Amino acid sequence: MVGSAPSVEPPRRRAAPRTVRFVLGLLLGFLVRLWVATLRVCVEAHPDFAGRGARVIAFWHGQQMALLAARGLLRGAVVLISHSRDGDIQAGVMTALGLRVVRGSSSRGGARALAALVGSLRGGSSVALAVDGPRGPRHVAKSGAAAAALASRSPLFPAASALDTAFVLWRTWDGFEIPLPFSRVGIVVGAPVSISDAGMDDALVGVAVAACRERAEELVHGGVAPPVVVGGPR
Repeated sequence: MVGSAPSVEPPRRRAAPRTVRFVLGLLLGFLVRLWVATLRVCVEAHPDFAGRGARVIAFWHGQQMALLAARGLLRGAVVLISHSRDGDIQAGVMTALGLRVVRGSSSRGGARALAALVGSLRGGSSVALAVDGPRGPRHVAKSGAAAAALASRSPLFPAASALDTAFVLWRTWDGFEIPLPFSRVGIVVGAPVSISDAGMDDALVGVAVAACRERAEELVHGGVAPPVVVGGPR
């Protein structure tokens, strides 16, 4: 007589680490919200950026924390976060800050993520992209922002920030900039980039973002003009 096979209980799942990382990100996001509220912000935006409507906002990785200090600049925008473990935390942070998250990158889930971004733009939501992400090379623009703008017929605006005092994580690939509390922040949104030209030459977006960075440095360290406020409390 052949005995029946012993029953084997399925292994118990460990507490979902992705969920834990996301919750940690939420908590960190609330801290970031309080942190950036202390910053003294000067914003200069191109006239075409005024008003409502979907647009693509392109910036360098590592500068996003200071950009969050400009009320209305990124609020409600859709952001692209990689599927990495760090991305799980970043997704929580962005959610706590009122941003919508799409997961994906050029190396994993890129086509699906691009389709989601285009759908968001067509639905009237703006998209904010670090154009040299997710892993660099630093300050080398990739094609995602121009592709999303072109497919959705949305304007593409370069943006950059600069700080008078900051803690820079030089060991990270993007040189992430953490503004010290009560720092002065310059934020610049430049003229829209021709998406047809940018679609053929990724470097054009990079040149435009670099020009915004240079102007932001002037706002912080040079003669500062009266600030132009982008958006406002909703």
